[in-house]
Amino acid sequence: MRLLHFQSGNLSLTEDYTEHAPPYAILSHTWGNDTEEITFDDLRAGTYTDKIGYRKIKFCSEQAARDGFQYFWVDTCCINKTNLLELSEAINSMFRWYQDAARCYVYLSDVSKACNADESFSRSIWKSEFRHSKWFTRAWTLQELIAPKSVEFFSREGERLGDKESLESSLHEITRISVEVLRGKPLIELSVEERMLWAAKRTAKRKEDEAYSLLGIFGLHMPLIYGEGRENAFVRLKREIDERSRGTNIHGNVHWMIPRAINSLFTGRSDLLSRIQKALEIEPISLPQRQKRFVITGLGGQGKSEICLQVASLMKQKFWGIFWVDVNKPSSAERDFVVNAKLLGHAVESVLEALQILATTYQKWLLILDNADDPDFDYQVYFPPGNHGAVLMTSRIAECRRYSPDAFEALEGLEDRDSKELLLKAAEIGPRLWPAYHNQAKEVINLLGSHTLALIQAGAYVSQGHCQLNQYPKVYQRQRQRLLKHRPKQAQSRYCDVYATFEASAAVLEQSQSESASDALRLLEILSMLSSSVLPCQIFKEAWKGCKEISQASDESRGVNDFSRDHVSQLPSFMGLEEDEWDPFRLTEASSLLASLSLATRHDLDNGLGLSMHPLAHAWAQDRLDSECQGVAWITTGCVLGFSRANTHMWQTQERHLLSQIQTYLEVKISRMLSFGSKAMVIPIILKCGWTLLDMRQDSRLSHLLDDIFAELRMKPEEPLEDFFPLYDLQARSLLNIGKSKMAVALLEKLVKVREATLVKDHPDLLASQHILADAYNLNGQVKDGLELLEQVVKIQDVTLAKDHPDLLDSRHLLAWFYHTNGQTKEAVAVLEQVVQIRRTTLAETHSQLLGSQHDLALVYEADRQVKKAVALLEPVVQVRTTILAETHPQRLASQQALAIVYLANHQVEEAIKLLEQVVEIEAITLAETHPSRLNSQHTLANAYKANGQVAEAVKLLEQVVEIEATTLAETHPSRLVSQHALANAYKADGQVAEAVKLLEQVVKIEATTLAETHPSRLNSQHALAKAYKADGQVAEAVKLLEQVVKIEAITLAETHPTRLTSQYTLARAYKANRQVAEAVKLLEQVVKIERIILPAGDRNRVLSEKTLAYYLTLL
Repeated sequence: MRLLHFQSGNLSLTEDYTEHAPPYAILSHTWGNDTEEITFDDLRAGTYTDKIGYRKIKFCSEQAARDGFQYFWVDTCCINKTNLLELSEAINSMFRWYQDAARCYVYLSDVSKACNADESFSRSIWKSEFRHSKWFTRAWTLQELIAPKSVEFFSREGERLGDKESLESSLHEITRISVEVLRGKPLIELSVEERMLWAAKRTAKRKEDEAYSLLGIFGLHMPLIYGEGRENAFVRLKREIDERSRGTNIHGNVHWMIPRAINSLFTGRSDLLSRIQKALEIEPISLPQRQKRFVITGLGGQGKSEICLQVASLMKQKFWGIFWVDVNKPSSAERDFVVNAKLLGHAVESVLEALQILATTYQKWLLILDNADDPDFDYQVYFPPGNHGAVLMTSRIAECRRYSPDAFEALEGLEDRDSKELLLKAAEIGPRLWPAYHNQAKEVINLLGSHTLALIQAGAYVSQGHCQLNQYPKVYQRQRQRLLKHRPKQAQSRYCDVYATFEASAAVLEQSQSESASDALRLLEILSMLSSSVLPCQIFKEAWKGCKEISQASDESRGVNDFSRDHVSQLPSFMGLEEDEWDPFRLTEASSLLASLSLATRHDLDNGLGLSMHPLAHAWAQDRLDSECQGVAWITTGCVLGFSRANTHMWQTQERHLLSQIQTYLEVKISRMLSFGSKAMVIPIILKCGWTLLDMRQDSRLSHLLDDIFAELRMKPEEPLEDFFPLYDLQARSLLNIGKSKMAVALLEKLVKVREATLVKDHPDLLASQHILADAYNLNGQVKDGLELLEQVVKIQDVTLAKDHPDLLDSRHLLAWFYHTNGQTKEAVAVLEQVVQIRRTTLAETHSQLLGSQHDLALVYEADRQVKKAVALLEPVVQVRTTILAETHPQRLASQQALAIVYLANHQVEEAIKLLEQVVEIEAITLAETHPSRLNSQHTLANAYKANGQVAEAVKLLEQVVEIEATTLAETHPSRLVSQHALANAYKADGQVAEAVKLLEQVVKIEATTLAETHPSRLNSQHALAKAYKADGQVAEAVKLLEQVVKIEAITLAETHPTRLTSQYTLARAYKANRQVAEAVKLLEQVVKIERIILPAGDRNRVLSEKTLAYYLTLL
């Protein structure tokens, strides 16, 4: 073997290596006219630079040099073709020479990669030329593609087009050579027929070369006889093959009835392929005890058939015959069975006869039953009787696993790594660039739920230049239907596009005349209106109960918020509306049918069945409905949601599942909702959804929903219309939750005013409005106004209601909480003790209302410094709720958090932290990170950390809370301000006084514009800022601010109020720091005098005040 290299600017040949040749590159090309190519003699004579073929030689030399090789080989000039012995030896060695080359360069003289401003257009041009290059039609280039480990392709300009790895799918499609072979699979493992098929349409200038070029493919050597003709050359070749085949099964299996080649894009599933091969492998010696079987079930388009093709290819040499039958329809199954039997030499006319042929064939065979997708068909009839052979089945129907209970796979999406590889291969992005596309690919994979066919289509869409990979998610959001119906031109699925895979299942239901099929389609419509995540099917049972109450009521007094009999009529018939008892039979049958077709997935929940859908199946289910059908489905779904709200306990316990459902349901614009039906039908549905958002504390979402409703109905949110009072009631509560207490008060005052003018004083609607207005007053800092109004409500209810009436007890409970907020702790304790006493006599110890009253009484005890009582009362509440409620239940978590607060007051810090960490951990799983309850628990835990000296942990947690609230709440929202206040205190404790001052100044500034100067929160923030000023050495500023706080509290709070006394104590310390000792003593004497009257002798606060006063007196 001679090699070429440039030496002193001249091209020269090396010595003839018989072994140990240095590393070299090798050229693969197509010959032009003989006069154009540089020959061995041209090279010897030095007359080669003027020939056209020199361009290829020069390219190969320069590319080899760039890749670090001194030597290269080109067939036109490295072989002395006039020496027939050398020529024969070269041709017999050619495969090995290409195999040993360090790099093979394929020079495509008919492919251009000229520069073009439009990169995608340029790419599509050379891609087309590449597919039609004459290089793929030449006999010799077959081994030049297969033999080398590294093959790189170049245009006629010398521009790199890719390599065997990056162009793998295109090479497979053009040559029909399997991916495994392109990756280096030993050729000896392939049949003669398959290898011959590769060369069937390839030609050579000398016809004998069409046979000689296959010597390396079959690992043969034989003398060349040019002039013998093509036919004689192939006769000799086949003789050599037959000679070699004695003792080796070079021919592979005898019968290969597979419909198509494996897909070059197939990725992953290696563990599954190993499992299937192990399950189907037949022992060579022992008699079979039973037929080998394996069943693959799963969603359409996930690659079940492609897995079968892979298995067939991998196990080809282990089976005498492999037969494929499409059992999608009886007609196609019969056709394939009959064809397979005829291949075995038997003329049959029925499936049964064909099965008998297989059953009595004792060679090893594999039967593949593909597309067993009819839930009403018994596919057992397609299994050959007896113990012989192996059967591999694919189906969308989960129940088909019963045909092989011990060996089946419910196919799901690809692993992330395999999904990424499949997507990028389909997009024809080279492996070396994959790391740079990791994040882009991950976003697309999550969007498509790792669905195999969807990933292939997304990649094809990108490959064809329609968009860049990073643009695909945005294009998907705008053009979802178009993208999921896009059909790649190459390597198509049986279904062609993603939506077609699901529509095939829907067709099964639509063609069925059964009640369960009709119910399944209706259920599918409802699921399409909700989220693809798990829906608790208990919601249908609760809706059935709720509609029974409506059915028995009159429609005459119905308000805009209420459902009517018309809403009952919209519920799906599978709920059994005419039955006297709830019967889940039809719902269960419908859900089972959807699950059997892989259109939905069933889940076992604590309270029963749950249903979910793959994101793409969910998108299809929605998109397949026309506008009118979507409207009907939306109203039906809304009625189910609305009626089920009668069971508030279910909505509380299942909030984690139901939140995403209600959010998805409300993604429709209000204008479109109103187009689905009359206002009388649609508005009650929207309002019930709104009340649900209120209960779930989806404050921002509810606010936006209400804004849209008012805008669409052309109503002013601040000017209530009597017919729409329930809408304004909801608006008022929403305003309170988003921190707009002033606006809420203004609206509620208007609602109360109208109701006072139109309703009697004891009307429940009026009292309810006054109740919420009182609460709004309290939140707005108008504590006295709120207290006065609520006392009025309670006074009326005391006269009109029995002492144990729930409404009266609720009002008294709230009144007690007002007393607590107003610093009237003793009054709060008295009222709540009375409420608890009455409820203990009328309610079970596990009743939520009794537990709620005990919960709040314990917190009031804590405020009244009766900490031991608080602990003793709250621990049993937590114990009961721990017994009767799930660990994720909001009420259970609230009690645990309250107990932790009481533990902190009782100096049981470690117990408090343990309890709070448990609460925070559970809420991290069950609640969104933006949920107010979750943030509140983290806030409380941070306070516990601070009390335990874990200041750094407190700062870290509060910074996280503040950061989240900065993205979800307005800067004026009370919760956000409270968190910033707490963080500032933590900063101060951590020695970050400057940061504390900065944050508190911001809080005080905002509250000065949103809260009255008498508001407790505003005064509390000023108090904290004054303490921070003092710690920062700004003592004069601290004194000034505290004097202002004390002055206002002297007007708004009783002289015995704990908050007023605390402010006076803090001011006294500021006076002392400012060297105003006399003023400090005077103020402390007043504090001590009052505390000696209201606090016991050993109280910590009283003792601290007395000691401080004693010390200050020594300074006078």
